[in-house]
Amino acid sequence: MQPLVRVLVLLALLGASCAAPAVPDGDEEQPVLSPRNWTHVLPPEAAFGSGREPTVVLEGGRLNRTVLNARFNGTEALRRLRKLARRLNMPPLVDKALRLLNLQQVVQEVETSVMSKVSCTACRAGVSFIQHYIRTGKTKEDIIQVTKHFCIKLKMSTPRVCDGITELFGGEVTYVLQRLSLGPEEICGFVIGDACGDVYNPFHEWKVSFPPVPKPPVTPTPAPPKVGSPTFKVLHLSDTHFDPYYHEGSNADCNEPLCCRLTNGPPATPAAAAGRWGDYRKCDTPKRTVDSMLEHIKTTHPDIDYILWTGDLPPHDVWNQTRDENLSIIKQTVEQLSTTFPNVPIFPALGNHESVPVNSYPPPFVKKDYSIEWLYEEMDAQWRRWLPPSTSPTVRRGAFYSVLVRPGFRIVSMNMNNCNNRNWWLLLNSTDPGHELQWLIYELQAAEINNEKVHIIGHIPPGHSDCLKVWSRNYYNIINRYESTVMAQFFGHTHYDEFELFYDNSDMSRATSVAYIGPSVTPYYDLNPGYRLYYVDADHALTTRAVLDHENWVMSLKDANLYDYPIWYKLYSAKSAYKMNSLAPQEWATLLDQFTSDQDAFDLYYKHYWKNSPVRPNCDAECRKRLVCDLRCGRSHDRRSLCQEIESRIDSQTGGTWRSWLYNGLTVSYASVVASFSWIGSTISNGISTAWG
Repeated sequence: MQPLVRVLVLLALLGASCAAPAVPDGDEEQPVLSPRNWTHVLPPEAAFGSGREPTVVLEGGRLNRTVLNARFNGTEALRRLRKLARRLNMPPLVDKALRLLNLQQVVQEVETSVMSKVSCTACRAGVSFIQHYIRTGKTKEDIIQVTKHFCIKLKMSTPRVCDGITELFGGEVTYVLQRLSLGPEEICGFVIGDACGDVYNPFHEWKVSFPPVPKPPVTPTPAPPKVGSPTFKVLHLSDTHFDPYYHEGSNADCNEPLCCRLTNGPPATPAAAAGRWGDYRKCDTPKRTVDSMLEHIKTTHPDIDYILWTGDLPPHDVWNQTRDENLSIIKQTVEQLSTTFPNVPIFPALGNHESVPVNSYPPPFVKKDYSIEWLYEEMDAQWRRWLPPSTSPTVRRGAFYSVLVRPGFRIVSMNMNNCNNRNWWLLLNSTDPGHELQWLIYELQAAEINNEKVHIIGHIPPGHSDCLKVWSRNYYNIINRYESTVMAQFFGHTHYDEFELFYDNSDMSRATSVAYIGPSVTPYYDLNPGYRLYYVDADHALTTRAVLDHENWVMSLKDANLYDYPIWYKLYSAKSAYKMNSLAPQEWATLLDQFTSDQDAFDLYYKHYWKNSPVRPNCDAECRKRLVCDLRCGRSHDRRSLCQEIESRIDSQTGGTWRSWLYNGLTVSYASVVASFSWIGSTISNGISTAWG
C-alpha cells in the first residue's frame, strides 16, 4: 500500500487526534530483513509409535529446599491485628474477618498472579484504609507513613522492603485514588479480576471500532510447505531479569522478593548459599549465566535470521529501584545483544519491569512528574539501532510499533502494559490507552488490503490474569476479525513454557490463532534458564508465514552449579514431542483436548512447562485444571465460559472435586464478611491513627 493511503486509512480509523506513523522517503516501506536464501534444517519428525522423546543426558535430582516455607509468621501477624481490633472494641465480625485473612497466602498469590477471594478480601481492606485516610484529609506523606508502619508491624516483609515499596508506590497510588469515585469493590474487581467476582463497572466498559470492511472468508488450513522450502530461524528471548548484584555464596533463602545479594546477609547453612550460575530460589540471572547463554547461542545457532525480544530486563528488586538504575540495565543489555548479534535484526517489546515503580505505565494524558516519557524516549533511542525511523513516533508515544520484515510479512510490537491490571493508572481511564488497539486495527486492516501476513509480539499474554478483562476482550475480537492476517503471536511474562489459544467467537470448537509464550532466561523461581527457537515459513510463492515448529533449549542449573560447567541442551521440539502434524491452531486445540484425558500427555507438557526443573512441585487435579484452562484462555478473566467443559472432563478422569466443593463452601460462608470491609477499613484506620500515632 502506498504510504499516503496508509495515512488516510489511519486518519479514517483513528481520527486526527491520534498521531499517524511517519513514513520513509520514497514510494514503499522498505523491509528490515535483507534478502537471502533462508533454508534451515527443521527438527526431526516424531517417531510415531515410539512413545518417547530423544534422551536427555542431564537430568538433575530434586533439591532439598526451604524456600516454600513462610517468609513471615502469618499467625503472629494476624494475632497482632486482631489484638488491635479488640483494643478498639470492634465487634466479633471484625475478628472473624481477620481470622479469614491469610496474609501469607495473599503474598504468595500476588507473586504468582494466581488469585483467590483471599487476595480480593485483602485488596478491599487495603483500599478501604487508604480511601478513609483520603476522605479524612490525610496527606500523601501521612498515608505512606501509616502504610509503612502497618507493613512492618504485620511483618509482611522486612523493614527495608516495606520502606521501599511504600515510598515508591505510595505517591502514585494516592494520586490515583484521590481522583476516583469508585469504591473498594469496583477497584479490586478491576485490579484482581474474576477472583473478586464479576463486578460490573460502567466506567471501564468500552469497545474498539472496526472499519466497514467484511471479514474475508475463512479458508482451509494450507498443507505444510514442501521439505526444503525456505524458512526463517527465529530466536525468542524473554524475561532476562539480569541482576548486576547477584553474588555467589550469598543468602539465597531470604524473606524478601529477591535474594542472592550481599545485602541479604550470609546464608544460615551451606545449603542456603547462592549457586555460582544461579539459584532455584528467588534469585535472578547472574551476568556469567547471561554471557554463557549468548555465547552458546552464537556458537550453536550461527544461522539465526532475526530475534524476538519480549521484555523484562531489570531484576525483581522492585522495592529498591531507580530510573537511572533501570535505564543502565536496559542500556547494558541492549549493547550486549548488539555486540553478540551484530548483523541480526532484533524486534523488541516492552516488559512490565522496565518502569519505576514496576507496572507503572501512565497513559499519555498523565504529564509532569508522573509522565512515562522518560522511559519511552530512551526505548526509542535504544531500539532505533534495529528499527527504521518510521517507528519512532509510536514508540515515543506509546512504546508500540509496526515494521515490514520482508515483502508481505510484518511484525507488530504491542505495549501490553496498557492491559496490565497492576498498572493503577488505568483506573483513571482504561479506554484503549494511547489508542493502541485502534492503531492495531489500522495496521491489520492495511496489512489485509496489502496481502501482508502479520506476527504480533508483546510481553504480558492477552489471556493472562494480569491483563484487563475489557482490554483482553477487545483484543480477542481483533484477532477473531483478522485471523487470516495474524499468523502467530509471541509473548513472555509468565517465565513458563506455555501457549494460549484463540477461538472463533461464533464457533468455540474452531481454534483461530495461537499465542506462543516463551520461557524465561531467569530461573526465578524454581526454573531452569531457557530460550526458544522458531522455524517460520519464509519467502516462496506459497508461503503462509506460519510457525512450522519450535525448539526449547534449557540449562540444568543444578548440574551447572554442581560441576561448575553450564551445558545448554535441546529439551524438546514441539512437533516431535507432542506428535503433531503441524503447529496450526486446530492442532494445538486437539493437543489441549488430549491433556484433559491423557495423563501421560499432560505430564510431558508439565515437565516442559517447568523447563525440566528438578524442583517442580507435584500437580494434582486442581493444578491440572488450572493449567489446561490457561491454555484455552486467550481471553482473560472468562474462565467460567471458556473452561467449564474441559474442567468437567478432567473431573471425570480424576473422580471428584472435593477440594473445589470445600473451597466454594467456605467462600460462600464469608461472603457477608467480605461485603463489610469498607466499614472495617474505616474503623481500623481510625484505630491505627490513635494507637500507633
